[in-house]
Amino acid sequence: MRNILAVCTKELYTYFVSPIAYFVCFVFTAILGFLFSILLISASGQAGTGTQVMGTIFGNMAIILLFFTPVLTMKLFAEERKSGTIELLLTSPITDGQVVLGKFLASWTLLLIMLGLTLFFPLLAQRFGPLDGGVLLSGYFGVILIGSSFLALGVLMSSMCKNQLVAALTSFGILITLWVIGSLSSQYGAVGEFLSYLSLLEHYDDFTRGVILLKDVIYYISFIGVCLFATFKSIESSKWR
Repeated sequence: MRNILAVCTKELYTYFVSPIAYFVCFVFTAILGFLFSILLISASGQAGTGTQVMGTIFGNMAIILLFFTPVLTMKLFAEERKSGTIELLLTSPITDGQVVLGKFLASWTLLLIMLGLTLFFPLLAQRFGPLDGGVLLSGYFGVILIGSSFLALGVLMSSMCKNQLVAALTSFGILITLWVIGSLSSQYGAVGEFLSYLSLLEHYDDFTRGVILLKDVIYYISFIGVCLFATFKSIESSKWR
């Protein structure tokens, strides 16, 4: 655990010693703040304003994270491959799994910081109408799960690329595909239903309505686990290249 935290601390330092973390946090919060103010004004005076606004905000959070998470993960391994420091890291007294978990934990910590900056939204929304605590808890839980899935895939793509931009664009392309693939469910029968199950969006909608289903939680945890395991194998195989 100490080695994982050491890698995590090093990556967090790298994030905050550069403008990346500050820029991402500021723009993420600014975009959501703008959307929140518009939604709050348009829904003002209606019944259930707070719950309605926060449900929509949670949907917007996931969409915005779709664009921002590849930026958070693109450099984690790609930069080290390009600079040649990956060999030093992999030959140090630390396992490949600890390296992968440490880097993922660093990006996950930054994700939590980004989400923490949005906690004043429900406080403001509650002043304009009652807020359903179930929607609030399930919404943030869902955002953490889907955001973690985005990060896990981004870490995998970064481990397979030497160029940060290629890693980010590849991650974004795959995430977009997994986001919209559920729309094929009504057109291709059984195959469509399978594609719908693979869709990241299909498993997220219930969280924004205050419903937490075990199958959706298992899907996201499994997705994260598969991506991190594939990252471990990618790093392990790089030793033999």
